[in-house]
Parts: sequence; structure tokens; C-alpha cells
Amino acid sequence: MTLARVRAVVLVVFVGGIGGMIAGSIADSNAVAMTFGLVTAVAALMLVVATSVARGATVEFDEAAAARLEARIGDVVGAGADEAAVRDLVRDAVALGRGSRH
Repeated sequence: MTLARVRAVVLVVFVGGIGGMIAGSIADSNAVAMTFGLVTAVAALMLVVATSVARGATVEFDEAAAARLEARIGDVVGAGADEAAVRDLVRDAVALGRGSRH
């Protein structure tokens, strides 16, 4: 199950749980309100766990791609570009790429 699907299911459980807590309170039934509250709390915990697992997924480092990138940086610097500026540009591009995945 994808993280997006887990989030969708948890959203449905949240909405239903809040409705159930309200209905239990209106009906003056603490047991119903507590049951829906506990179900909602478990759904929240599952969302936290699913998000942690998804973000903690291992990413393999590609040594060959890193070597090719370093060679290309060397080519650009060899052609006259400022090395610090090129490395800052690469760093910003990586940060942008990481931000667009979340």
C-alpha cells in the first residue's frame, strides 16, 4: 500500500472518528465516544509509522553516476567556470530535487 493510499484511509478514519465521537457525546454514551476516539488515535499512530517507514527507505548510492557527475564538474571547471559557483549550483539542484519528492 502506498503512502498516499494510507493517508487517504487515515483521513476517512479521522472524519468518521470525529463524527463518531460527536455522535457518542450527543447520545451521552461515553463508551461510543471513547471507542471512536481510540480508533482515531490508532489511525494517527499508523500514519506516523507509515510516514516514518516511507521516509526511512534506503536509497542506494550510485558510485558510477557520482563519478560521471564529478567528471562533468571537472570539465566545466576546466573550461573556465568558477569551481565554487559550480559546486553551489549542483548543491542547490540536489536540494531542489530532494524537496520536490516530498
